[in-house]
Amino acid sequence: MNDRIQLPELGSVGFLRYGWRQLTSMRTALILLMLLGIAAVPGSLIPQRTQNPMAVSASFKSAPGLSRWMDQFSLFDVYGSAWFSAIYILLFISLIGCVLPRTFEHFYAIRAIPPVTPKNLDRMEFYSTWLGNGEELKLARAWFKSKHFRIREIDGSISAEKGFTRETGNLFFHLALILILLGISFSSLFGMRGEAILNVGERFVNTPTSYDSLAYGKLFKEGKLVDFTLKINSFAASYNLETNAPQDYILNVALKSKDWPNGQRRVIKVNSPLTIGNTKIYLQANGFSPIVTVRDSKGNVAMQGPIPFLPQDANLRSIGAIKVPDADPPVGFVGSFVPTYQRSVGGGAISVFPKALDPRLLLSAYSGDLGLDSGVPQSFYRIDTTAMKQIGLKALKPGEVFTYPGGSITFEGLVPWVNLAIVDDPGKNFALLGAIVAILGLLASLFTRRRRIWIRVGDVVEVAGLAKNATPGLEQELAIFITQLKGEK
Repeated sequence: MNDRIQLPELGSVGFLRYGWRQLTSMRTALILLMLLGIAAVPGSLIPQRTQNPMAVSASFKSAPGLSRWMDQFSLFDVYGSAWFSAIYILLFISLIGCVLPRTFEHFYAIRAIPPVTPKNLDRMEFYSTWLGNGEELKLARAWFKSKHFRIREIDGSISAEKGFTRETGNLFFHLALILILLGISFSSLFGMRGEAILNVGERFVNTPTSYDSLAYGKLFKEGKLVDFTLKINSFAASYNLETNAPQDYILNVALKSKDWPNGQRRVIKVNSPLTIGNTKIYLQANGFSPIVTVRDSKGNVAMQGPIPFLPQDANLRSIGAIKVPDADPPVGFVGSFVPTYQRSVGGGAISVFPKALDPRLLLSAYSGDLGLDSGVPQSFYRIDTTAMKQIGLKALKPGEVFTYPGGSITFEGLVPWVNLAIVDDPGKNFALLGAIVAILGLLASLFTRRRRIWIRVGDVVEVAGLAKNATPGLEQELAIFITQLKGEK
């Protein structure tokens, strides 16, 4: 005789049902949330193509084998990779499948009347009994209503319940996470972000070729770029004279758009962007552009104009590169700019204040092939001098000339530049609303106590309670309740 129990086969439908239950469990949602955080770590440690393509190119150049291996796993494009998207989508589905059924159950629960008073109250928490005077039910009813309990009165007993806000806050917190995920995904699909460095006096036309860097969402259409023109009229920065800390940045621009065809003067500050439709223009950074004139050996002007230098510290000590491929022979300058010059203890040039009080342009001149025709992307702010010959060093004040073998360079002056971030982020408001709701829901969940209190009046008065989730405070509340019933002070 075979005593073994024969279990039925799960089947395809049963397997799918089992998989869905596992995916939509809170445990799975927490695991996926942790995996999403871990998966985002490489994106902050490894240069990404959408943010720093030059660093990615340098990585392939310095370690081609390792870089090709990393590229196979999309480590240079983490947030657009299939594996990151899979975790994101699974988390989204898991949260919806987990939270929505609980939401419907909670909706019906808060509309339902409290359960009847248990037969054996002495098995409940903090059970108390005493001989009554017949007024306990009336006093209990008034006390429950004053404390906003929901009550159910039947057969000489009252069942009271309170604290549904705890579960409501918990559900709102998780629903807000879904809203945040929706906002982030909406922005990544339909948004755009670009940056442009502009010197004071220059004009920006909102076309793709005007940006220094530009990233579209996967479903963003290039024709959706807002039609506007921006001219940088002036930029003023104020600093604390004792700490050198910035106090205010004020950017004055002239805006022309469909709504302002004749132009309009506007002011942009760090925390006060310029809004054009759904597009916001942020003042993100600033620095200086030395104005130089480069002449070749025959005295002809090979290049002239402002060259943006990138700040390296709070006092705007900046580095940059001046590339002159049209000179004969081609020449390049590795430069450092300090707005307020002073010698350090070691003899190097430093800036002691971020305003241009005593500017210096320090140049190292190189002659040879700049590598601009190699087909390899190069940084605008750096020069690869490996195949070049150094031909001179010089520190210049405004108006001074540095003459080197084969030509000269004149430091004509300087002009401020600003870095503008142009952003169309359609999901930002959803994410912000979700964050606010999540905080409020979390507070409601943490500071609300779900509990039930029962009273039965017969030969004796019986009182007991039950705290959901073992939250503290029920014993003290029952003590106050019993004191009210006994008429004690």
